[in-house]
Amino acid sequence: MFLPLALAALAMTLSPLQDPVRPTAVTVQGQVRGVVDDGVAAFKGLPYAAPPVGDLRWAPPRLPAGWTGVRDAAGYGPLCIQPPANGDPGVGPLPMSEDCLTLNVWTPAARAAPLPVMVWIHGGGYNNGSGTAALYDGSALARRGVVVVTINYRLGRLGFFDHPALAADRAADQSAGNYGVMDQIAALEWVRDNIAAFGGDPGSVTIFGESAGGVAVTQLMIAPSARGLFHRAVVQSGMGRQRSAELALDRPGRPSARTLGLAWARSAGLPAGVTADALRAVPAERLLAPMPAFYSDNLLIDGRILTEDVVEAFAAGRQAPVPLILGTNSAEFWWIRPSDAGAYGRTDDAMTEAEHDALLAAYGGPEGHDQHLVSDLIFSEPARHLARLHARTGAPTFLYRFDVVAESNPEPSGGATHASERPYVFETLHTVGRPLGARDHRASDAMAGYWTDFARASDPNGPGRPAWPQFAAQPDALLEFTNDGPVARSVPHAGRLDLIEAFYARIRP
Repeated sequence: MFLPLALAALAMTLSPLQDPVRPTAVTVQGQVRGVVDDGVAAFKGLPYAAPPVGDLRWAPPRLPAGWTGVRDAAGYGPLCIQPPANGDPGVGPLPMSEDCLTLNVWTPAARAAPLPVMVWIHGGGYNNGSGTAALYDGSALARRGVVVVTINYRLGRLGFFDHPALAADRAADQSAGNYGVMDQIAALEWVRDNIAAFGGDPGSVTIFGESAGGVAVTQLMIAPSARGLFHRAVVQSGMGRQRSAELALDRPGRPSARTLGLAWARSAGLPAGVTADALRAVPAERLLAPMPAFYSDNLLIDGRILTEDVVEAFAAGRQAPVPLILGTNSAEFWWIRPSDAGAYGRTDDAMTEAEHDALLAAYGGPEGHDQHLVSDLIFSEPARHLARLHARTGAPTFLYRFDVVAESNPEPSGGATHASERPYVFETLHTVGRPLGARDHRASDAMAGYWTDFARASDPNGPGRPAWPQFAAQPDALLEFTNDGPVARSVPHAGRLDLIEAFYARIRP
């Protein structure tokens, strides 16, 4: 996974843009040819790791092979293996393949100096998504003077999985389980070693992600092997209070990854003595059913890549001390009720009657309680908690709340649902399939401006926009993105978040 920087420096030379339409760049693995459109050069489908197939299924990523000649980089690589998209615009076009560890780069075609880099980690519950969706096209952000990178990484049981047969087959010191996170780290190593060839500054890298991608950002902040590979972080709806499964240790109500792997193998009809070779020969599509649950199956502590949960690491100050933006949407999981089956609906099961009654009153009755409790348990309170913990380290910390709702698509909840901020950040409002008005474009211009200024200077504030307060300077203050524009204010609904904080402190001191 690692390449000496001296060797990388020899290879990182930018070819003269002799062809204004089909520019070339030289990477460590070889020369690539991209495409210029409206002032932005795009290089797509670049391999950052070897295909994780055959013996490399359920193995740490390895460096990709080099090539001679010029590799065409005009088109995206395949999606990683995943279930049907179900309408999520963050998935991208087919085909799918296990040979999917590629990334995409957008960079201004004309640039005078190395530019800050923004590396996007897509969401999708660690089951779906890709860096190839039109929603995540980096062209608009690149026109603001940054280099944008989007990545694919292994998903579902190909990315987050273990089984006793695999454990018996690997070296005792080999990292296991969190293959998708290992892929993310390998992609960041590729950026370190190659991004200068595309006009990017490897010493100025911001990672940003949403939902599972936001969780990934916090995991990378606490992963020892990711330290130094990025210099700023943005967490969009990235939870924070989740409790991960151990690789091999079963805990009450939390089976290990190995136990989950055994259970899946039995359900798939595999023999009790199945070998590692036989597991690696199982058709990839067979691994999709039943789909693993993100909150209970795909979050792992493996002891090497991830050694503890995010909240414990932040509480101890062991996270990367980098400038951080984090926040949530105003009505994240409004459709999930506390009584629903599934991991999210069970989050409040340990509440006492007194805690439940206090929250019921704080929400103004059953309707508000049922509509907002899960969102606050999973997103709003954890974001405030991580912001407090991170600000305590002295690192610049900025909290936000997104409450922009398109006039053409009013939400039944009256607020901004989960993932609805993504096209605003990327300025890709045209990809969401409905007409959006002037206020949406103003909100998108503001968000993209804050995000790219943060990537440039570790501070989202810039001329012509409302000031975004630092969390440490104004405790519990945030920037709220509203239909009327950004507004600095105190964290909304602090009373009910305080009750949730007390609940978490009781059940998991």
